[in-house]
Amino acid sequence: MTYALELKNVSKQYENFALQNISLVLPRGCIMGMIGENGAGKSTTIKLLLDLIKRDGGEIEVLGVPAETFSAERNAAIGVVMDECSIPDMFHVKQVDAVMRDIYANWDSETFFQLISRFGLPLKSKIKTYSRGMKMKLSIAVALSHNAQLLILDEATSGLDPVVRDEILEMFQEFMQDEAHAILMASHITSDLEKICDYITYIHQGHIELSMEKDRLLEEYGVFKGSEEQLKALPADAVLRVCRNSFGVEALVKRSGIRTDCQLEQPTLEGIMLFFNKGMLS
Repeated sequence: MTYALELKNVSKQYENFALQNISLVLPRGCIMGMIGENGAGKSTTIKLLLDLIKRDGGEIEVLGVPAETFSAERNAAIGVVMDECSIPDMFHVKQVDAVMRDIYANWDSETFFQLISRFGLPLKSKIKTYSRGMKMKLSIAVALSHNAQLLILDEATSGLDPVVRDEILEMFQEFMQDEAHAILMASHITSDLEKICDYITYIHQGHIELSMEKDRLLEEYGVFKGSEEQLKALPADAVLRVCRNSFGVEALVKRSGIRTDCQLEQPTLEGIMLFFNKGMLS
């Protein structure tokens, strides 16, 4: 299998935070959603992938090439949208097009202006007059206009209303019609990830708690609700996390370890994240 991304035991140490021996793979033809609380390590992972910061250990390959190996062709094959627009505020859209033509050999002006029109962005206004949502649309238009094979997105749908977010998710799915393409998408909007992702990676306090196919994740995990006594009756090795409140207990469990006559609710990505973030081991 060909991987668009591969990380092996990658670590990065800061004074108050450490990314600790994380490993994951993203096959071509797939979308991976990355979830986790603020400060969990999502943005640090993305910066390591882009070689914007140097790792302390481990190996990273992006499109089959070590992340630290510079190649204009390889870099042009990566479309990036960070949580803040990096395009100078004094530019307008036509200037963005002119600059990108010089940066990317495969820059497609026709595609770019089609996306600008589709997003309803003004041609003559300076970027500094754009709202946050408009700036995100512009960043996405740039990322989709130089024939990228891999999109790396950090909160790319942040600040957008549900209608526009849905349109952008549809565009990402169009991008994935080419089976050589792949997307890594870090987002707090877990409903977006549930719609389009093939894989989910959950990072918590610098550790990867899980990284697996989304459908398998939602099939293998269940949510138990009941009393403390009912919880004690469940096999201990099937109970992953427990949250207690005034109404009783809720537990994230492995369905394979629970009796078939025990009623379990379907988990959501947000619910799974909250269990790992706030729940107790038992």
